[in-house]
Amino acid sequence: MGEPKAFVKYKRREVAHRPIEKRTHDFNELDLPLTPDEIYQQAARCMDCGIPFCHGIGCPLTNFIPDINELVYKNHWQQACQMLHSTNNFPEITGRVCPAPCEAACTLSINDEPVLIKHIEFQIVERGFEQGWIKPMPAAAKTGKRVAIVGSGPAGLAAAQQLARTGHDVVVFEKDEQAGGLLRYGIPDFKLEKHIIDRRLRQLEGEGVEFQTSVNVGEDISVHYLEKMFNCICLTMGVGQPRDLNVPGRESENILFAMEYLTAQNKLSTDKLSAPPGRITAKDKDVIVIGGGDTGSDCVGTARRQGAKKIYQLEILPKPPDSRPPDTPWPMWPRIMRTSSSQEEGCERRWSICTKKFSGGAGIYAEKLHGCQVEWAKETNGWKMKEIPDTEFTIKADLVLLALGFVHIVHEGLIQDLRLHLDEQGNLAVDNYQTSQPWVFAAGDAVSGASLVVRAISSGRQAATAIDQWLKTQI
Repeated sequence: MGEPKAFVKYKRREVAHRPIEKRTHDFNELDLPLTPDEIYQQAARCMDCGIPFCHGIGCPLTNFIPDINELVYKNHWQQACQMLHSTNNFPEITGRVCPAPCEAACTLSINDEPVLIKHIEFQIVERGFEQGWIKPMPAAAKTGKRVAIVGSGPAGLAAAQQLARTGHDVVVFEKDEQAGGLLRYGIPDFKLEKHIIDRRLRQLEGEGVEFQTSVNVGEDISVHYLEKMFNCICLTMGVGQPRDLNVPGRESENILFAMEYLTAQNKLSTDKLSAPPGRITAKDKDVIVIGGGDTGSDCVGTARRQGAKKIYQLEILPKPPDSRPPDTPWPMWPRIMRTSSSQEEGCERRWSICTKKFSGGAGIYAEKLHGCQVEWAKETNGWKMKEIPDTEFTIKADLVLLALGFVHIVHEGLIQDLRLHLDEQGNLAVDNYQTSQPWVFAAGDAVSGASLVVRAISSGRQAATAIDQWLKTQI
């Protein structure tokens, strides 16, 4: 452990952000890292709790959190960096965008504020890059086996790195111009600047991973080619089928899926493009974001930086309570009211809102959103929503962004060509990450449905282990 009773001596210190009036004029990262002395105190707060729920229950990667905190407290940063990387391929990513379920499971969360686990992780990996501790780790010997990874998000990159270090030849196929998947094209720069991804990709390339971008597997290259050129493949393309809103007026041109909007902005940054004519922008517009999750919050922050006049964020579920409710007890992730940095920058949030229709512009361009308030009642077969009479309203709408999550993996194309079995949710059915075709494996959101980056990394690592074991059985 760190310092005995330091959790009483030191209070949790939150990571500050750049001032709103400055950060909303650019897409640079907004966090202001803590000083070394502050990190020393925060690491000292990690107590000798006996059973580290942060490690076993809270962290999908089972990071050795108490041990890592103790190493930081003792100023053994390089050892901490090595231990962190022994379970987490990309702590610079999780240290930025993970919601930190480990902190919710921290023993101190029972009646106090948890240890600052996520930011300590961030500090360790950034110091590791600065000091040159993080280097390529190529395999000592090659196996002669070839593996294709389809998709370069966190699951695909984690699987690729693990397999390359085992000695297999790995090729990652990515349909977009650059590798990174939704890390690059779905997460705004103010949360994850793209040079952070490039820095890690250079390490993977140094370990022998080959990246082939602008390749849509199933169209540009066939299933026959994959089967001929590779011993097996791993599908990690995520869930690409967004959940739609089936209401009148949905076909209007200014109603877009959130990922379409976020990708357009991210491409301006990551591909070093100048703003093309007619690009999607929120400048001087009344913007409505439908969906209260992280993607919706990212849309709010992006719209604010593009110069939106007014931003609404609508959520169909009720407003969460301010404190942990009985239905999500410790060490579970608590269902509580949260305010993101983007929401702090300015938007009007509304809960228990049902969108009924869009009107205006002869069906080509929506001008108004029509909605009403709803209430939720728990019945024997689940929660039921009921509209509240006389609560109808309209909101002016110049741009509407649908951040309603994803349904399942896209079935058309590669999945149909491979004739893979699906589960009840429409995602890939697997047994130890192996699909219904023995030479085809899958990991990440393509298997689990939309989830956290940290779970995708864990899934990619475990899939790599399953692939390596299977390849050893092949002559």
